[in-house]
Amino acid sequence: MDLAVLGLLFGGPLHPYRMERLLKEWGKDQVVRVGQRANLYAAIKRLRNAGAVAVRQTERDQQYPERTVYEITDQGRELLLERLAEMVSTPRNEFPEFPAALSFLMLLGPEAAAHNLAQRGERLKATVAELEESLERYSQTVPRVALIETEYQRAVTAAELAWVREVLEDLRSGTLSWARADFASAADAYRQD
Repeated sequence: MDLAVLGLLFGGPLHPYRMERLLKEWGKDQVVRVGQRANLYAAIKRLRNAGAVAVRQTERDQQYPERTVYEITDQGRELLLERLAEMVSTPRNEFPEFPAALSFLMLLGPEAAAHNLAQRGERLKATVAELEESLERYSQTVPRVALIETEYQRAVTAAELAWVREVLEDLRSGTLSWARADFASAADAYRQD
């Protein structure tokens, strides 16, 4: 969220309500956990305390409550560009949930594993379609660089879907199979060490 706030303010001063709307309008809420507005205010507070963001002015409109407009500081620009360069250049294991679940897939048994992977495959297929539709819709009005994270999500999701389909085929053909008893005996062997 801190990166998103700094990124938005890089373009010019904004009040939190506009930041939140831009995150949603531009689809950034698909890659940044926006959650509740309190998360946005917490990020702004952290960035103010760090000297990366400052209050530019307070606005008062008859239709709206008082709004504080924030701007990025020189220190904030520097921090944003350094952090962004690090995030783009350095792969990091972010411990996603799916690989953790796969590490215990054997507990489901081959039939239940196939059933659940088939469900995931259907959901992934729908997600790929949604991402492609989003790219199609926005590519007419938004520069490609502003959609690059959606391209990435589509590529990663499509790759995961292809892998899930391969594993499902192996489960269905029997080239990938196991019995819970195999793991029980392996666990017993480890206990004896």
